Amino acid sequence: MANPYAGEVAIWLDGQRHVMRLTLGALAELEQTLQVGSLMDLVARFEAGAFSSRDVLALIVAGLRGGGWQGQAADLLAVEIEGGPVTAARLAAEVLARAFHLPQAE
Repeated sequence: MANPYAGEVAIWLDGQRHVMRLTLGALAELEQTLQVGSLMDLVARFEAGAFSSRDVLALIVAGLRGGGWQGQAADLLAVEIEGGPVTAARLAAEVLARAFHLPQAE
């Protein structure tokens, strides 16, 4: 199970479970890849629903790398993400949000 207190989000790729997490190194790579002014600019794009498929893919790659995955963005081009593009976008937004705050206690 992914640990939300560690910023982790689970994603299923080609039927295999992976954990995404945005470490500091993954966040730095994400900034470089997307060439955003700041990560808060990226957060604002997601909050406004103005993100692109490139944003989603870059977040998933960064999250997977933060979770220990050794692949490249090109490795995901033919991968089936369980739940499709809508789920991919939701999970990308979730891993980004979890990088900046702890989940509420239940």
